[in-house]
Amino acid sequence: MSDNNTIRLVRDSDAQEILAIYAPYIKETAITFEYEIPSLSAFKHRIKEISTDYPYLVYLSDNKITGYAYAHRYRERMAYQWNAELSVYVHPLYLHQGIGKELYGTLIELVKLQNIKNVYGGVTIPNEGSEHLHTSFGFEKVGVYHKTGYKCGKWHDVMWYEKKIGPYSIEPKPFISITEIEKQTIEKTMLDYLQKAPSWRQ
Repeated sequence: MSDNNTIRLVRDSDAQEILAIYAPYIKETAITFEYEIPSLSAFKHRIKEISTDYPYLVYLSDNKITGYAYAHRYRERMAYQWNAELSVYVHPLYLHQGIGKELYGTLIELVKLQNIKNVYGGVTIPNEGSEHLHTSFGFEKVGVYHKTGYKCGKWHDVMWYEKKIGPYSIEPKPFISITEIEKQTIEKTMLDYLQKAPSWRQ
């Protein structure tokens, strides 16, 4: 990562830039199954709800948000608390520059601090970029939901990916909200990962 690029936790003031990245995915693709672009106020509330418990990251290139990623609850039942689903979106003009991989890798390191054991990703297929992203991090394919979503005039399959990131101990430590982890620990974890991670940029 160059000096002109950085990753940090989301701020309230980021919502409009993030929504501008997300909107084309809603209107032009089946990557997300959402149909309508949410209002800015609704989107701010969505970010706040997620970031209360899970890491929500933004990627900045020359102080402009060019990508974002977040973790969120995989299932509601208590026994699922050690799992998280991951999502990542990159501005269309900044694809294929390694931004998604830097965000995903950092996100995985942060959810480890929360005692998460498994991370999951759902990918509307075919999607060569997202499929490669998951396999490059060692995710394994666990199954396909066939024709599970209708958008853009056709039915779509969703491939689910899974990666183990923690030991399956007896009496595991409970899930910890990201807001309960010291800011210095979060920042050090992010910096350590980005310093030792392979260079995804060509």
